[in-house]
Amino acid sequence: MCVKAVYPGSFDPITFGHIDIIERGLKLFDKIVVAILINPAKTPLFTVQERIEMIRESIKHLPEEKIEVSSFTGLLVDYVKTIKAKAILRGIRAISDFEYEFQMALTNRKLLKDVDTVFMMPDERFSYLSANLVREVATFGGDISHFVPSHVEKKLKEKFLKGD
Repeated sequence: MCVKAVYPGSFDPITFGHIDIIERGLKLFDKIVVAILINPAKTPLFTVQERIEMIRESIKHLPEEKIEVSSFTGLLVDYVKTIKAKAILRGIRAISDFEYEFQMALTNRKLLKDVDTVFMMPDERFSYLSANLVREVATFGGDISHFVPSHVEKKLKEKFLKGD
């Protein structure tokens, strides 16, 4: 039996913290679906296709058959049902993340009782790291090489040089 987990998020952009959760999640699950939430209420920096490409490039060192990258709209539980996943994988960096994630996990369990949420803490090197922080530092030309893979750093520099 293949145990599949969904790792949802905006991944705008993917960071070393996200990659750490994916790598360690593969020790627990047979397959991980990295799922980009398309949220009409937010204006992302990168298009869905750009994020998919950055994620794929960032995880190309991992077994291809064990990871899928996709996107979805609507409720996460509906997507989880559609792809027949058994778990939702979430990263928690700090106590500040916990309250929101706890509420979401309980809500998702109420809506879809057969699927559990598994929380993982990233490696302590990435415990403070967020995509928002990376975008903010990149906006002002700061060094983000410790936060994201080089191809993501390049994409961020291109975005801010163009003024997109």
